[in-house]
Amino acid sequence: MTLPRIPLAAVIGAPVAHSRSPRLFHHWLGKYGLKGHYIPMEIAPDRLESALRMLPDLGFVGANVTIPYKEDVMRIADLVSDRATVIGAANTLIFREDGKIHADNTDGYGFMENLRRGAPDWDPSTKPVVVLGAGGAARAVIASLLDVGVTELRLTNRTRDRAEQLCEEFGNRVQVYDWVQAGNILEDAGAVINTTSLGMAGKPELRVPLGGLQPGTVVNDIVYTPLKTPLLAEAEHRGCTVVDGLGMLLYQAVPGFERWFGQRPEVDEATRQAVLA
Repeated sequence: MTLPRIPLAAVIGAPVAHSRSPRLFHHWLGKYGLKGHYIPMEIAPDRLESALRMLPDLGFVGANVTIPYKEDVMRIADLVSDRATVIGAANTLIFREDGKIHADNTDGYGFMENLRRGAPDWDPSTKPVVVLGAGGAARAVIASLLDVGVTELRLTNRTRDRAEQLCEEFGNRVQVYDWVQAGNILEDAGAVINTTSLGMAGKPELRVPLGGLQPGTVVNDIVYTPLKTPLLAEAEHRGCTVVDGLGMLLYQAVPGFERWFGQRPEVDEATRQAVLA
C-alpha cells in the first residue's frame, strides 16, 4: 500500500530568513492537526527556475513568493491568474498535479480583508483615497481599491515617474501628485494608505505633514514592524481609524493555505500573537 505524500510548501525569496510566514503556517498546521510542513527557502537568482521546476517532484504543493522574485515567477509560471496579470506580480504559486506552475496574487485580497475588518464602516466610494508609494506593494493595493469602487485615487511617490507609470496602467481614476504635495492631499481623504517602507524599523522616517488628517479618516500602514508605526500613532492621536499592516500578511496567506492543505484557516487574535511571538 502506498501512503499519501505529506504536503510540503515554502516561502521563496532572497533573503528569506526575515519572513514570518513559517510561524503563521506552523500555527495553522498545529491548530487544525494537519500533516504538512512549511519552510523558508532562499534561492539564488540563477537557480530560481530550475528550483521551482524541481519542487513538485519533491512533494511540494505550492509556495509563497517574496522579494525579489514576485515579478520573476510570472515569467516562469505556465499559467497566470487574471489578478496576478493586472497587478504585475505573483506571491502565490500552486504546483498542479499535471506538473504545471500556476501563479496567483493574493496581496490585494489580504489588503482588502484587513481593511474591511479594521474599518468596517469605511465606504470606498464617498471620498478620495490617498496612496503613498508606487512600488510593488502599491500595485496590489491600487488594483484592489479600484476594484471595490474607489472613484478618486491620489497617488504620490518620491520618484514621480513611477507613479506616472501606474497612472498609465490603471487609468484616469488615479491622479498623480508630487511628493512635496503629500501633506496637502490628505485633508478631504476618506482613507490614507502607506505602501512605502518609510517608518519601518531600520528605515528612514515618513516625513509627510499629517496636519490634514481628519477625525474618522481611515489610515492604514502596510508596514507591521513596528506594529504601530509613527504614522499610525499620529493618526490615532488625531482621532483617525487606524489599521496596522499585520492583517494583510495574515489574510493574504489564507487562500494559499486552503489550496495546499485543504483547510480554510481562521485569522484570529491567537493567529496574530503566534506571528508576533
